[in-house]
Amino acid sequence: MALTLIIFSSLLWLLSLALLFTRRQLLAPAASFIALTLLSMARTSTGYPVVPINSTILIGWLCMTVVVMLTVVLQPEAIRTQTKGMGYITGGAVAGMAVGLLGFTFSANLPLLYGVMIIATIAGTFFGFLLFSRTPDGRVVNLRSGNFFRYLLAKGFPTAITVMQAGVALVLVLAINNIYPR
Repeated sequence: MALTLIIFSSLLWLLSLALLFTRRQLLAPAASFIALTLLSMARTSTGYPVVPINSTILIGWLCMTVVVMLTVVLQPEAIRTQTKGMGYITGGAVAGMAVGLLGFTFSANLPLLYGVMIIATIAGTFFGFLLFSRTPDGRVVNLRSGNFFRYLLAKGFPTAITVMQAGVALVLVLAINNIYPR
């Protein structure tokens, strides 16, 4: 049963990343949260969780998911249905998460690693969007246009939360498998 839950979680995270590139971006954070919840239900044969995702983590990410979904719903329809720049934003977020996971090379402190992954994902999302705003298609949302932060909120916030939820699971998997220097 645990393997089935892990596979479904992985497929849901892939679906959530794919949803970021469609007009249904609203569903991406929800799919990512469901994947995190399914992973928290996976148990070993002795009854211990495969990945120690507790109710505090789930409630915190549920709140963030609800906030980001409400933020997306409150955006104007023209911005909500826009998909320009999502490759840059998502690529930056995933690259930031990967850099954040490298925190295991300098510390074994789990809260620090968790924070490093979150900050790196936010930075990656921002820099991916900044890179997009320098392209010909992104000129309408560059810093001087006045639309920069509105578009960043509408597209970057859901992307960051979606990717961070996968990063939470990866941080915990790396921590329980002792992937850090001794």
